[in-house]
Amino acid sequence: MTGDLSDFVSRLRSVLPKRWFGDQATNLTAILASIATPWVWLYDLLSYVILQTRISTATDNWLDLIAFDFFGSDLIRESGETDTSYRSRILGALLRGAATRSAIRASLQLLTGSEPRIFEPTRCGDTGSYSTLANGPLPPGSGLAYGVAGGWGNPDLPFQFFVSVTRPPTPVVGMLAGYATDAGGYGQGSIAYVDLSLLPGQVTEEDVQQTLSSLLPVNTIAWLQIT
Repeated sequence: MTGDLSDFVSRLRSVLPKRWFGDQATNLTAILASIATPWVWLYDLLSYVILQTRISTATDNWLDLIAFDFFGSDLIRESGETDTSYRSRILGALLRGAATRSAIRASLQLLTGSEPRIFEPTRCGDTGSYSTLANGPLPPGSGLAYGVAGGWGNPDLPFQFFVSVTRPPTPVVGMLAGYATDAGGYGQGSIAYVDLSLLPGQVTEEDVQQTLSSLLPVNTIAWLQIT
């Protein structure tokens, strides 16, 4: 394999005169291995450094440094979050759209895994209207449905919208029993209190609020419901 000890030893031996040593030269191999060992370490270090120069290949704390360089403390790694997941969030935030309905929907969906419900009281596409005209065989007003779709519009609420977001399910904790089971009790058995904020992959209400706030246009009000 390129860069390992045997590769460096063979490279060093290939530049030596072949007639000086036999095919089996144990002492020579040991000497060449001692020379090659620091080069193997250096090759591994350089390979690792090269990976850290690109977001698509960076790993470990280098991803955290990259995120801090671009976003400061606005995009920190979640507890237990993997490099793959964190990298996706960094790349998504670099050229993320903002200030539009589609951008808000896409970002919240990426965060929670489910599509948010957005309602603008001044947008006819959300509210419908009386005596609307429809193309084709549909009769006027066919887009209306009391209690089924849409909502009451209000022209006195400009530059405002309502958004309902569903957080992803809380991740489970392995090897711990839940309430109403006989697997444990106070001070014994496989039972314990769990801090949900420390669970890997947990999306908090603050995460949703910060994401939404970062996308809003100036002078726009968003009314947020988190379920």
